[in-house]
Amino acid sequence: SVLSSIYLEVSLSELSEKILNWDEVVSRSLRLDPAKSHWFRPAALLAHSADSWFWLAGLFIVWLFTWRASGPWHSTSAFLAVAIFALAVLVMLIKFTVRRRRPEGEWGGIYRNTDPHSFPSGHAARAVLIAVIFWGIGPIWLAILTTLWAPFVILARVSTGVHFLFDVLVGALLGLAAG
Repeated sequence: SVLSSIYLEVSLSELSEKILNWDEVVSRSLRLDPAKSHWFRPAALLAHSADSWFWLAGLFIVWLFTWRASGPWHSTSAFLAVAIFALAVLVMLIKFTVRRRRPEGEWGGIYRNTDPHSFPSGHAARAVLIAVIFWGIGPIWLAILTTLWAPFVILARVSTGVHFLFDVLVGALLGLAAG
């Protein structure tokens, strides 16, 4: 019983190491070279487009300017801001529990300095959360637009080298569940 428990523990450890190694190899193959690829700048812009400060600032402006307006935008912007903030807290709790280091690289210094942990990707979680919420509360054109945008954000986080593939996949699942 003790031997089988030790064997299972070693086997799980070996399996997780193999998965992480595979994740690093695949993620490295998806990376763009900032000096050689003309796709790097658009990818960097997409990678930043799901920044929480950007969304919270935009939602605050919508909330502020729709205060006296009739229609759903005032309450929708407040709801979305609370959802984004709550998801960010959950992501940070997981990040500081798991503590997986970001991939080595030069780009994304602000992320590397303020948040050295990569698992799970908050940007991937946020992009999927936003898309899911718009499918629930509309308008439909915004649900379609954010659904098309979210996978590009997810890919951009890996291609710019600030996340591993597994980070963004788990982040996307977390955003889907939260949404």
